[in-house]
Amino acid sequence: MSKERTQPEYLFIDRAEQLKQLSCHVVYTMPLALTLSKEFGKLRNYFGTAPKVLPMIPVRLRDDSECHEGMELMRQVILARAFLNLPPEERIQAISKVFDSPATLDRLCTISGGHVRQLLQLIVDCLREEELPLSRTCLEGVIKQRVNELILAISDNEWELLNQVAKHKNVRGEEEYQILLQSLFVFEYHYQGERWFDINPVLREAEEFKATSRLKIGRRIFGKE
Repeated sequence: MSKERTQPEYLFIDRAEQLKQLSCHVVYTMPLALTLSKEFGKLRNYFGTAPKVLPMIPVRLRDDSECHEGMELMRQVILARAFLNLPPEERIQAISKVFDSPATLDRLCTISGGHVRQLLQLIVDCLREEELPLSRTCLEGVIKQRVNELILAISDNEWELLNQVAKHKNVRGEEEYQILLQSLFVFEYHYQGERWFDINPVLREAEEFKATSRLKIGRRIFGKE
């Protein structure tokens, strides 16, 4: 494998013919960043179709307004685990058995960014801290802990890139953006034919992100950007 090739490029592009020769039903899972690679055209040609992307569940739309449909789905992801045998409408009525208020559940769904694994990780961390019903104070503490874990891996340059993603809701094919996707610092969304990217909502809580945003605003005010 060439040093200039990433492992996914080597596997799915350089070795595409071998992968196609398997005489069985098979589903290949590849990194999302590969769809932003300059080799994407080759990838599509080799396999005869574009990869199917499994995006996050949108909890906020591109204009940052709430996505009511996505939020309802995320609520049910949690409530269905607590009240498996209840119909969806009755689960909503039982929120107080799991959370101190509906607002706490909504805060959990929003901060997850529609990423189901992140949603479940957050609630498991809450359950390690206290018994049901889970409080808003406990959730905020878990969110802060998650923020502290994520920011350790982010460089100053990456904070700048994250700010650009948050502002423009898109990414480019450069390696730096691919790293953000691979690290789950940036999520991809599809809704009603629209596609966009946004940063992991947990990172919006970080002082480093807020500071970068304030710096950008200051530059615009003084005409330096």
